Amino acid sequence: MKELNSVIVSGKEVLPIIEGGKGIGASNGFSAGAMAAAGGVGTFSGANALTYDENGIPYPAEYKTATRRERHEELVEQGVRGGIQQAQIARDICGGKSPVHINVLWEQGGAERILRGVLEGAKGLISGITCGAGMPYRLGEIATEYNVYYYPIVSSARAFRALWKRGYNKRSELLGGVVYEDPWLAGGHNGLSNSENPLEPQRPYERIVALRAYMDEVGLQHVPIVMAGGVWHLEDFEDWLDNPEIGLITFQFGTRTLLTKESPIPEEWKQKLFDVKEGEVLLHKFSPTGFYSSAVKNGLLNMLIGRSERQVPYSAKPEGDKVVEFPFGRRGRPIYLTAEDKAKTEQYIAAGYDVPMKTPDETIVFVDEEESQKILKSQADCMGCLSHCSFSNWKDYDDFTTGKRADPRSFCIQERLQGAIRGEDLEKQLVFAGHNAYKFGQDPFYKDRFIPTVQQLVDRIMTGK
Repeated sequence: MKELNSVIVSGKEVLPIIEGGKGIGASNGFSAGAMAAAGGVGTFSGANALTYDENGIPYPAEYKTATRRERHEELVEQGVRGGIQQAQIARDICGGKSPVHINVLWEQGGAERILRGVLEGAKGLISGITCGAGMPYRLGEIATEYNVYYYPIVSSARAFRALWKRGYNKRSELLGGVVYEDPWLAGGHNGLSNSENPLEPQRPYERIVALRAYMDEVGLQHVPIVMAGGVWHLEDFEDWLDNPEIGLITFQFGTRTLLTKESPIPEEWKQKLFDVKEGEVLLHKFSPTGFYSSAVKNGLLNMLIGRSERQVPYSAKPEGDKVVEFPFGRRGRPIYLTAEDKAKTEQYIAAGYDVPMKTPDETIVFVDEEESQKILKSQADCMGCLSHCSFSNWKDYDDFTTGKRADPRSFCIQERLQGAIRGEDLEKQLVFAGHNAYKFGQDPFYKDRFIPTVQQLVDRIMTGK
């Protein structure tokens, strides 16, 4: 294999290895500090970052106020405090040897406020901002304000072109890199557009060549592309190295860095990764963000699949072939279905799914009584963790509502991600992972369920494996 050269990232010479951010606590100051100490780039999650007491015990994310808007303010305040503490932990571990980045989801609730608060309170500790899950047009402006590098996450040249023309062209001096995240292979949320088929993956090489061509066109030959999503063995990318079509390249590891000693995910999650089989990571669109995302297929996703399948369209008055009355709600007010769909509802009800719930798309889904109560409680407990949430109809500005009906086909994403990071029943939680997670059970490096330190993983990656 060709020699893996060091690269300049956020103003420092490092190994061509960047830790993926992995939101809601799946990366933190300990994992980021260990990666930076090993010579790579450490990244901690700025989404719901935890704080710790004097004994190192994490404070749980608790909300004591009554309304969504009040709980949202608590969420922002907790996020700022947690982000500052995680940055300090990472710097204490690595001593500034290599850069530490913060990963921010642009569509998280209060994203800009949290990011500014962390950068203000952790001046000199954070070298770069990695940001995706949306189109972060203002990222360059914020980075320039705090004199840190920025790394937008995109899944196409078209997306970067839009960001460049919208504002990055005026803030190019601190553009540290462009992260290309393969939307068919990466874990977590991704950037599949409406014109792309989730069932027809495209090779990353051609898409990165197109991205590099545009970057070269606008004078960004010196800016590296970060390949993310589906990266396992660097020897698989040997023909990318010293390749003029690709240019400067470095690699981001998200899924592989889940399984290290320093990784903050619980032991139950780590052990589950060893047992994931090929094809068991599902690309789906149940997330309340509206984005596609990838997670290990489990009881939660199977439940959401089943819930969505028990769905029929309705109309508020007779029209077309929707002329069969269906009594809806406690008062039994009639809505109208087709005769075929009315027959389906009778089957759902007979199977115990006897509570219909309206969706924003003029359909009704059928759940059982217990599940309906859980949905309603989760919606009522919303703390505004997203800028726009289809599940609870929250948005974090103006009148604080999307103006649409809350969607029972989705779920409270913070509740399920925090359940996973706490190690609760993983069949009921959202377990993000990339589509190559099955390789944990096949790669000889992990024989006998071996869990490496971050340093051991970095040493292994640098061999090409």
